Amino acid sequence: MKPLIYDYSLEELQQWAKDNGEPAFRGGQIFEWLYVKRVTEFEAMSNLSKSLREKLSEQFSILALTEITKLESKDGTVKFLFGLHDDHAIETVIMKHNYGNSVCVTTQVGCRVGCTFCASTLGGLKRDLTAGEIVAQVVRSQQILDTRGERVSSIVIMGTGEPFENYDATMRFLRLMIHEKGLNIGQRHITVSTSGIVPNIYKFADEDTQINLAISIHAPNDALRSKLMPVNRRFPFDDVIESLRYYQAKTGRRVSFEYALIGGVNDQPEHAEELAGVLKTMLCHVNLIPVNHVPERKYVRTSRNDIFEFQRILSDHGINVTIRREQGHDIAAACGQLRAKHMKLG
Repeated sequence: MKPLIYDYSLEELQQWAKDNGEPAFRGGQIFEWLYVKRVTEFEAMSNLSKSLREKLSEQFSILALTEITKLESKDGTVKFLFGLHDDHAIETVIMKHNYGNSVCVTTQVGCRVGCTFCASTLGGLKRDLTAGEIVAQVVRSQQILDTRGERVSSIVIMGTGEPFENYDATMRFLRLMIHEKGLNIGQRHITVSTSGIVPNIYKFADEDTQINLAISIHAPNDALRSKLMPVNRRFPFDDVIESLRYYQAKTGRRVSFEYALIGGVNDQPEHAEELAGVLKTMLCHVNLIPVNHVPERKYVRTSRNDIFEFQRILSDHGINVTIRREQGHDIAAACGQLRAKHMKLG
C-alpha cells in the first residue's frame, strides 16, 4: 500500500518536492489541487510536469475510500459506508442544517470504549485510521457538495471510534482541516467528542486551539456511568470532571456534554437533579440525545414526556440544555448501525 497523500501537510509536500528536484512551490500546487480544486487523480494536476505527476502516482495513493453504500434520508442526511484499502469499512455522514452542511467523521475502525447502548462498539476495535483517511472523508463529502454548489461548513468528530485514543492522527487531521490554504474550516466550526480519555483532555487543553470540545457523559455519577460506559473504570467520573475544569481554566471555553437518554436507566428526575448538581458551576451546554434503538442492544427510548421533564429540571437549575434534533432516523444514521449490518452480511 503506497502512502496516502492526504496524510501529508503542506510543509511535508514542499519538502517532498525539493527532495525530488523540484522547487518547494510545487508542493503548494499539489496541496491546492488536493484541497481547493479537489481532484481525484494525479493526472488532473495539469500545471505540473508529466514526470512529476508520474512520480506522484508512483509514490502516493490519492484514493482512500471506495463507496460501498450510500443512503439518503428525506431530511437531507446522507450516510456513506466507505471501504478502505484493507477491506475494513467506515461510516461518514453529511447532515444538512439551516446554517449549512456538517460532516460527521470516523476516527477508528470500530471502537473499544464499549458503551453499552452504542452500535459502534459491536465487534470491538480493529485499527486506528490515519489522519489522511479521516481527511479523505471530508474531502469526499466536499466533492459531493461541490456538485450542488455548496460547501462543508462544519465538522463533528463524533463518528465511530474514540478520537482521543487516536490522538496524534486526530490532531494532524484537525490541523489539515483548518489550514488557510486548504479547506480552511473555521476552528469554532469543528467539534471533537471524547468519552473522557483524561490524559488527552489535559493535552488538548494545552493545544491552544479554538476547536470545540464535547464529552459523552451519559450519567450523573460514577457507578451508573461505569455500567453504561466501561471506559469510566479506566478514567473515573470525578477525574473526567476535574480534567474539564482544567480545560476551562486554560481555555475559557464552554464544554458541551452529550447525554443519551435511556428509558428507565438514566432518564429519571433524580438523575437530572444529580447532573445539575455536578454541572452547575461549569460553563457548559447539555445536549440530550434520545437513544437510538439498536437491535443488538436491549435499551428502549425515553418517553417524550420524560425527555421534556429532564430538560426542564436542568433548565430550572440554570443549565443551558437542548434536545438533539434527530436526523437520518429513516436510514439508520446512528453511529455504527450501517457498518454493523455490513459486517453481518460480510
